[in-house]
Amino acid sequence: MSELLVDFITSLDGYASGEGWPGFWGLEGPEYLAWLGEQPEATYLMGANTYRLMSGFAAGEVPKGQDEFRPEEEASVDELTQAPKVVFSSSLEEPLTWANSKLVRDDAVETVRAMKSSGSGLLSTIGSLSLCRSLLRAGLVDRFRVVMFPVITGATGEERIYDGYPDVALEMIEHRNFDGCIQLVEYKPRVLEHPPLGIPA
Repeated sequence: MSELLVDFITSLDGYASGEGWPGFWGLEGPEYLAWLGEQPEATYLMGANTYRLMSGFAAGEVPKGQDEFRPEEEASVDELTQAPKVVFSSSLEEPLTWANSKLVRDDAVETVRAMKSSGSGLLSTIGSLSLCRSLLRAGLVDRFRVVMFPVITGATGEERIYDGYPDVALEMIEHRNFDGCIQLVEYKPRVLEHPPLGIPA
């Protein structure tokens, strides 16, 4: 059975990106980059908006506010290009131009449920906030990982990650620090029907 990881890179105040900020908020260090390079192979799941953005980067479109890609950003996009990707969309048309991308028009929750039961590798989301929210609500997420960068983007932050989420209990299964400033926390999530009445001893 495949394992599903929801994976976010965020500012401290829970934004997925910020206008005018480079990738990784320009703060990735050698420890963090080395850890990225050690990640297991995965099939990446995404929606149409993330596909349009990331496939544009792969085709050479530079992020708004930048003159060119930094080497770290180029390496990250190149790795994603080589990986298998499943794109859930009713608006995109075939054939998808980004290499190793498969378009799925069926219901994302049911498709991922079937992928989990019939597969054996790692499934990981990239961006795609509404897709992640739907998969979490459906109880399909095995691991919920957040890498928090030491910035607050209250004035320029875009894409608030947790708006519209259900209440979720999080059991921490891993945490670590990179380069003295970047914090990783990883949890096993459990969707709650209502807030707990108390914290068990």
